[in-house]
Amino acid sequence: MMKPALAALLLASAAPVAAAVHTIAPGADAAEKLQEALILAEPGDEVVLEAGHYLLTDGLSLDVDGVTLRGAGPARTILDFTGQQGSGEGLLVTSNNVTLRDFAIENPKGDGIKSKGADNIIYHRIRVTWTNGPSPDNGAYGIYPVESTGILISHSEVSGASDAGIYVGQSSRITVRNSIASDNVAGIEIENSRDALVTDNFTTRNTGGILVFDLPSLPVMGGGNVVVVNNLVTGNTTPNFAPPGNIVGNVPRGTGIMVMANENVWVDGNIVRDNPTAPFMVIAYSQSFDDPRYNPYPRNVVIGENVVDSGAADPALPGAEMLLAAFGGALPPILWDGLSQDGAAPALAVASDIPGWTLNLARQGQSLGEAQPGPLKAPSEGVKWDVSAVGAPPELEARLK
Repeated sequence: MMKPALAALLLASAAPVAAAVHTIAPGADAAEKLQEALILAEPGDEVVLEAGHYLLTDGLSLDVDGVTLRGAGPARTILDFTGQQGSGEGLLVTSNNVTLRDFAIENPKGDGIKSKGADNIIYHRIRVTWTNGPSPDNGAYGIYPVESTGILISHSEVSGASDAGIYVGQSSRITVRNSIASDNVAGIEIENSRDALVTDNFTTRNTGGILVFDLPSLPVMGGGNVVVVNNLVTGNTTPNFAPPGNIVGNVPRGTGIMVMANENVWVDGNIVRDNPTAPFMVIAYSQSFDDPRYNPYPRNVVIGENVVDSGAADPALPGAEMLLAAFGGALPPILWDGLSQDGAAPALAVASDIPGWTLNLARQGQSLGEAQPGPLKAPSEGVKWDVSAVGAPPELEARLK
C-alpha cells in the first residue's frame, strides 16, 4: 500500500499549476519589471498594471500564449512613451490567445500596439493617442493587428494616427465594435481581410471615417465579406496629414465610408453626416500594379438603408466648383468611379433610395481629368453571400465575461 505522504506528493505534482498574477506598480523601475513580467509569464497568467503614469523609454514585447495584460482603466493606467528611444511600436505581441485590456498608450514613436501572427487576440478598453494632435510625425497605426485569425477590438479609442487609428490587415474573423476613432487619417481601416464586422463605432474628425481596402503585393490577398453596420460616421473633415508615399495619403478630406477593390461589402444602418467630399465612395484601385493575384475592382458592394444628409457640399476633388454647379450645389451622397470587372458581379448595388453620381471612368488607372460625371444608375440588389462566419469567434466574447 502506498504511504499517505507519498500519495499526497504524487497527487500534488500531477495537479495543474495555478495561473499567476504579476502586479506592477508605477515607479522608477516599473518599465524593467513590466518587461520582465511579460517575458517570465506562463500561459494563463495575468500581468496587472496598477493605476498610475508609467514612463517608458523602450518598447515592450510579449510572445507568450494565453497571457492577459490588464490595467485599471484607460484613464487610470497610462503607458507614456513620449521619451521612447528609436521608432518601434509601444507594444508588440506575437503570441496567441492574448487579452489586452483597460490601459492607455500615449505618444509611441511608432505604432501604438501591433500584434502580428497573434490569433484569437482581444483589445478591450484600450486607448492609444498622440497628444499633440494630427501630425505626419505621429506613428502610423494605433491598434494594429495583422496576419491573424480571430480578432476582437471593443470599447477602445484611438486618436492622432498618421495612417489608421484602428487598422486590421491580412486577417480573418474580425470584429471592431463600440470604439471611437478621431483625428486620424483613416478612422477604421479593414485591409486585405475577410469576414469582418465593423459595428456600433463612432468615427469623427478623421480624413476618412471607415475604409475597406484591398491592395496588391501583400502576403495575404483577396479581402472581402465585410459588414459595416450601425456606425456613426460624422464630421470627417481633417485635412490629410499622411506622410508622403502612404496609400491613405490619397484619401480626400471629407470621406465617410470608402470601399476600394473589395468584394461582398454590406454597408447598412449607419448614420453618415457632414462628410463633405463623399458620404459613400466606391472605387477601383487607381495605381499601376504587377501582382497577377490582384483584382483592382470593387465587386458586390451594397449600400443599404443608411441615414445620410443631402450630400457633399465641399468636395476635395478636382473641378469641385463645376461639379457642384452641375449637381445644384451639393454632390449626391454616393460616389462611384464607374469601374467594374467585366463579367463579374456588379460593382455596386444601392438597396435604398439614396442618390448617387458616377465619374463614368472607362478603365482602371484613368485620370480623373478624363471623367464624365453623371447620375448613378445601379441595381437595387446585390449578390447574396454567406455571412455566418463574419465577426470574431464566439469564444473571444466569452473571455471578456
